[in-house]
Amino acid sequence: MKKAMRSTLLAIAGIAFIGTGAASAQTLTPEQARAFVVGRTYAFSCFEGTTGAGRIFPDGSVAGTVTFQSQGSARFVRLPPNTVRVRTENVCGFVDGMTFEPCFEVVKTGPTTFRGQLAGVETMWCDFTRLGSEHQQVASRRKTRPAAKVASETSPE
Repeated sequence: MKKAMRSTLLAIAGIAFIGTGAASAQTLTPEQARAFVVGRTYAFSCFEGTTGAGRIFPDGSVAGTVTFQSQGSARFVRLPPNTVRVRTENVCGFVDGMTFEPCFEVVKTGPTTFRGQLAGVETMWCDFTRLGSEHQQVASRRKTRPAAKVASETSPE
């Protein structure tokens, strides 16, 4: 029963995937992924509800905002150089304190979109969409000043 349900869900997902024009999905080599992703700002949404936006820099450092499992407010995150790096045929993420180094397959799903999927695990993924130039800054370490209050003007009638 579970196998039939899984097959049905996969078939529906496959039809939806093809219906959205992503039939030309292309698994990127680490070099292709680097050229497609590094230095650009992307919004992301993951399988378990985590969302955010950020940028990977040429040195492998990462900066952006993240909201874990769609709970709470967005947090600024900055990870050091060499956090994102190439291992064999995958792009991997190194974070101090983790017991393993997760690696990802990068699949280009459109001209400005890709999916990062945990290597070998089809059910763990994040979808990324490139943000336009109007979204260049996704976070700041400095607290923003409150916007100046605009006094409402009333005209006598």
